[in-house]
Amino acid sequence: MAVSSIHVLAIFSFVLGHCLFLNIEATHHAYRNLQSTVSSSSSNQPYRTGFHFQPSKNWINDPNGPMRYKGLYHLFYQYNPKGAIWGNIVWAHSVSKDLVNWTPLDKAIYPSQPSDINGCWSGSATIFPDGKPAILYTGIDQNNNQVQNLAYPKNASDPYLREWIKIPQNPLMAPASSNGINSSSFRDPTTAWLGKDGHYRVLVGNKRDTTGKALLYRTKDFVHWVKAKHPLYSAKGTGMWECPDFFPVLSKSMFGVDTSFDGPYVRHVLKVSLDDKKHDYYLIGTYDAKKDKFIPDSGFQNLDSFLRYDYGKYYASKTFFDDAKKRRILLGWANESSSVADDLNKGWSGIHAIPRAIWLHKSGKQLVQWPVPEIEKLRAKPISWPIKVLKAGQLLQVTGITAAQADVEVSFEAKGFEKAEVLDYWMDPQVLCSKKGAAVKGELGPFGLLALASKDLKENTAVFFRIFRYQHKPLILFCSDQSRSSLNKNNDLTTYGTFLDVDPSHENLSLRSLIDRSVVESFGGEGKAVITARVYPTLAINDEAQLYVFNYGSANVKITRLNAWSMKKAQIN
Repeated sequence: MAVSSIHVLAIFSFVLGHCLFLNIEATHHAYRNLQSTVSSSSSNQPYRTGFHFQPSKNWINDPNGPMRYKGLYHLFYQYNPKGAIWGNIVWAHSVSKDLVNWTPLDKAIYPSQPSDINGCWSGSATIFPDGKPAILYTGIDQNNNQVQNLAYPKNASDPYLREWIKIPQNPLMAPASSNGINSSSFRDPTTAWLGKDGHYRVLVGNKRDTTGKALLYRTKDFVHWVKAKHPLYSAKGTGMWECPDFFPVLSKSMFGVDTSFDGPYVRHVLKVSLDDKKHDYYLIGTYDAKKDKFIPDSGFQNLDSFLRYDYGKYYASKTFFDDAKKRRILLGWANESSSVADDLNKGWSGIHAIPRAIWLHKSGKQLVQWPVPEIEKLRAKPISWPIKVLKAGQLLQVTGITAAQADVEVSFEAKGFEKAEVLDYWMDPQVLCSKKGAAVKGELGPFGLLALASKDLKENTAVFFRIFRYQHKPLILFCSDQSRSSLNKNNDLTTYGTFLDVDPSHENLSLRSLIDRSVVESFGGEGKAVITARVYPTLAINDEAQLYVFNYGSANVKITRLNAWSMKKAQIN
């Protein structure tokens, strides 16, 4: 039988404390020993986003413990209150009624106990059956070991959850030679799920040598945790598994379900953030609740071609179940592509991607993601094009909107696949996008959007499709080419890409791009693939930014739909 948080709270005596902010967060090796930083906040802010989540200043990274509680969405996040590069991290806290406009609150979790005195790292929230929340998070103890801690709200009747207190029993899970856990590779607990036996389960990311693991722990009272003999799942050669996430999805519905839900027509998703790759990968499979084992449909044999949430700048993601709208929401960190010097100059670093609804595609082979519809209330000044042919080599400007801050939806119809360029052998799609960038003309493509483009086209971020023939069938390459995104060569100008599981002979190629000053977040194939690019043009800023539709292929393509909107500024922090 489930233990309610009322019973759990009855056995705790809470301790509040205050301490200096200390450095945390494992994924930023360059600043692991940094204690404090100084940054300037320039008044010239052409790259500060208008509707993507970010603090008013300074460094941000992982989303932590998202949940909906008493009508409010809560987002905690790793934050440096003292500077624009990583260090001095606390759990900052913001709330929202709509996942679009956010109000900042005081910091929620910060070093104050021996079990977290050297840092409060990432973690997750769990909602108990009685509706009350708890947070499990990684602390760095006085010996610099990674351990797992528990915090509860001081006042569960407060919808803002302004104050959090830690139990004196912390840490609840700790590495030891007896359990074979490396004290520097044991972090980021998941949302817990409740089994039919009345025990909660939680996963903690881990590695041993190069084998990544999702360690499984069980508890009856949420205080005394016991490590299972075997991990839920592990894979050799994958390195450290950061920020794991494990949740059910329905095989016959776009609706989301609670993390503890299990039954017929349910598959499970295991997502891991690979520290070695700096990308989020996921597996779809079956959860054996009796054996506490996850059996994926296919494992991590070839990471270069495996499923990812996002094929661009996106990491340390976290989902939660939105009980109000019966959907699962995905949040993720989009870090900068700019230099540390530029980050210090602008006074901030890092944003979060637009919250996305996430569900299992009807094929069962992959997940689908789409921006939450609440973001559409920021749309203004709509424009719409009639169906038109985009001739070979043609470039058309999209006018009537604010190109630096826009939402664009466009669909293309292509024909003549027998003339498409032949791809003789399978290769990494990101490498292929780099070799076959927007400036390289083909037969069917490249065609798509030139976002954040300067009038002379010296700067632009090209998001496009290119069609190949592979094993006698059309193969769609979906790319985001940053190679010409900025004249500032100190930026990361990487080109991103993936193959898109769409049959162009039966459906059009759709593209939606959310353009927001220094980010181009693009959804291909109605959300089958997503690429987030962080770009910093020097010419195409503010009112100088332009937007174009282009076709640099030898064959004509048809624009079957183009709708675009200027995006109003959200109220964020």
